[in-house]
This record gives sequence, C-alpha cells and structure tokens, in this order.
Amino acid sequence: MILNELLSVITPKQIIGCTDIDITAIQFDSRKVNEGNLFVAQVGTAVDGHEYIASCIQKGAKAVVLSNPDYLPSGSNNVTYILVENTDEALGRMASKWFEEPSKKLTLVGVTGTNGKTTIATLLYKLARALGHKTGLLSTVVNYIDEESIPATHTTPDALELNGLLKRMVDAGCSHAFMEVSSHAIAQKRIAGLDFDGALFTNLTRDHIDYHKTFDNYRDTKKQLFDNLKKEAFAVTNKDDKNGLVMTQNTKAKVYSYSVRMMADYRAQILEEGFDGMLLQLDGQEVFVPLVGRFNVSNLLCIYGAAINLGFDKMEVLRVLSTLKPVNGRFETIHSPKGWTAIIDYAHTPDAVDNVIQTINEIRKGKLITVVGCGGNRDKGKRPMMAQIAKHGSDQLILTSDNPRDEEPEDILRDMAAGLTEDELRSTLIITDRESAIKTACTLAQAEDVILVAGKGHEDYQIIKGVKHHFDDHEIVRKCI
Repeated sequence: MILNELLSVITPKQIIGCTDIDITAIQFDSRKVNEGNLFVAQVGTAVDGHEYIASCIQKGAKAVVLSNPDYLPSGSNNVTYILVENTDEALGRMASKWFEEPSKKLTLVGVTGTNGKTTIATLLYKLARALGHKTGLLSTVVNYIDEESIPATHTTPDALELNGLLKRMVDAGCSHAFMEVSSHAIAQKRIAGLDFDGALFTNLTRDHIDYHKTFDNYRDTKKQLFDNLKKEAFAVTNKDDKNGLVMTQNTKAKVYSYSVRMMADYRAQILEEGFDGMLLQLDGQEVFVPLVGRFNVSNLLCIYGAAINLGFDKMEVLRVLSTLKPVNGRFETIHSPKGWTAIIDYAHTPDAVDNVIQTINEIRKGKLITVVGCGGNRDKGKRPMMAQIAKHGSDQLILTSDNPRDEEPEDILRDMAAGLTEDELRSTLIITDRESAIKTACTLAQAEDVILVAGKGHEDYQIIKGVKHHFDDHEIVRKCI
C-alpha cells in the first residue's frame, strides 16, 4: 500500500521525506521489521519503541511513525519520518486502513465493563449464529471466525491482529462481530479507527488499579468507548450500576437501559432458581434459561437488549436464550456421585466473588467451601477484600495460589490473610499448592455441599516465575470425583 493512503487516516504534525512510496507491512515490534516496512514507535510501560528506530532502519524500514521529535533525523537518510501526537492511535487507524477498514463492513458490537464481558460477547455470538448469521467473536477465552476457532492471547488483541481478524471475518462472509473491549485496549488505542454499531456496558467494580492508578481513571477509560460512538449506533447500559448512566451521558448514540431493580427499557425477574437454571419473567415473557444467578440475569438482559437493537425477532431471541449453556469457566457446575457440587468460576475481583457467593447461598442446602487466590503482579489492594468477602460468605475458606507470576505465592497469601481477623484466620485453611487446596475441599465436602473454585475459570495454566505450566481446575475436580 502506498504510504500516502495510510497517512490519509491520521493527522501528522510533521513529515520528513517522500510519502509516495510502497509500504510492504506495518510493524510495531522491532523484531519483526523487514525490508520496506513502516515501523510505528510506541511508548510502552516497560519499553520505548523510539529506541529501536535505528535498528529498524538497518533492517530495511522505509518509514517511521514517531511521537518524540528528539528522534527526528538531522539529515537525509532515504527514510520517511512521520511525527504524530500519539503513535498508539496512529497505529490503530493505519491498521484499519491497511486491512481495508473491515469494521465498516461488519455490524460490530463492543462489550465493556469489569465483569460479564466474556459471557455477554460469547452468548451474543452463539445467539446470532443460531439465528442464521455468520458471526465473529473476539473474547478472553477464544476468538471465532464463524465456526473456526483461534486461540486468544488477550481480552482485546493488538491493533494489527485485531483488524486482521476482522478482515478474515469479512472474507469469510460474516455479517456480525462481537468483541470484548478491555480498559487496557481503550487506553492503548487498540480500537482506534474501528466503526462500532453498538456498545454494551455491564458493570464497574475495582479492577486493574495497578494500571489505571485510580478508579476514576478506570471508569473514564471505559467511558471513551461510548463517547466515541456515532449517532447511528446504539448503547445498552446497566441501570443497576451507579456508573451505568455515567457511561452514556456524553454519547451521540441512542441509549437503552436494562435493570432487575428499577424501571428500564429491558427488565427481568427470577421466578424460580436452581443450580441447573432459572425461570425468568423477561420483557413480559416467561423463559427458562440454563444459567444461574442475578448477575446472569443482568447479562441476559444486556444480551436481549443488544439483540433487539440488532433487529432480531423477539420470540426467536427468547427461544435461543433458553438453549444457551454457560461459557467455559463461568459458573460451571460439576456434580459428584457423592452428592456435592463443584462450581468453577473465573471470579477474580471482589465484586465477582461476592456475586457468585451470593448466588450459591440463595440456592444451596449444605455448606459452602470456597477455594480462592489472587494473581501476582496485579492490584494488591483487592487481595484482603477478596479474602474478607469469601470468608464472610462461606462456611469454610481455603486460600491458595492463582497465577503467582513473578511474586512469591506466600507473599500474595499474606496480603489476602491481612483482610481477616485472628479468629477468622484460625478457621481458614491456607494451602499454597492449588491442586492440594482443591483436593482438600473435595475431601471435606459432603452430600448437598457446594465447592466454589474461583479465580481461574477457563484458564488451563498457571504462570509461575514467568513459566506457563498446564493447570486446569476442571481436571483437578474431576480427578477427585
């Protein structure tokens, strides 16, 4: 593609050199640069891409996009330099242009919030396919191009991978695409240049404070998705969350709300509930869904609101909702022949743990044994909060490892234990090895008891000292059974 075409979607502050040149590829990873490439120098949290400009030119880069004027050349070297305000945003917009603006050829809906993104995006993908539409999915668990599954490495991929996947969806004949939009992706401008037809808000609770520094920064980052919607788009927001209407207060899109507690465009209530599902009154119709918990009622309302705004038939939507199964690692139940039930859930924030425990406590007949840990190199402030919530809602608490990453597991467990009183600690088991912790819970469980294994959900690995080891909560529970 000619460089001039790529530059048509950004606003350079300064250009040095010729722009009528052919670009063979866009790269932001200096290790991947080859002859004729355009290198975008991003400023990361650990590495500054500007420091690699010289090596990229040696490898054959013909153009460089940069934001630091100190790296502009003092003389001519047959390389074109494009100075911009923000290289992250420039990369997003140019990536979209490079792949022929695929988001404009799809009905693209983004889902953001702290909890529920994966469930909502995945079930919308399944719903649309069940209604006969070729559909794509970009999620934490797995990406799909209609039927083809592609492993997911991030909640939202980098701008090049993201637009590449959307292009493949277009080429495969997809009409719709649903994607999780993380706060990191918004802050790092990975979604710059995308044309969203709808945006959905789930809820907002403490998460990623290690990255965003304050809750207000975290909230305002999420809000940008709605601020940038076009007037032809729709926004569906959770009225039960105090930040629900904040998200949409400046959007140009048409706003709709959902609620389980107050008047809203889409409402529902639980008529009956068990571990195998709920009978709901949803928008005036009774429907049984094989999902559990008030948080899932909110998720289903969000899905329903999106489906109606996409023009799907109401009764067909309700019919398909009654057939959708839980997403991998989201309140998944495993029943033991001995009469106890294990629930595997991805809950890794204080609010998510609280929601899952509340749901179990509304249904269970026996004791609740909770196994939970916290990830390393992440927000330390939530560790004592999660332990306290889990302790107060459970009959037996077992604190254990999650993904320790580069931290010592014992240090993480000490941070969690700090949220408990001395009396609470005396009745709490602290078992560093996660497999041993799960096996202990299974040994303690009796008929009608419930074991909650929280934190990892769909993940089939543990990251310890930078090394990814195979580990699956489901496998351990089934091994115990």
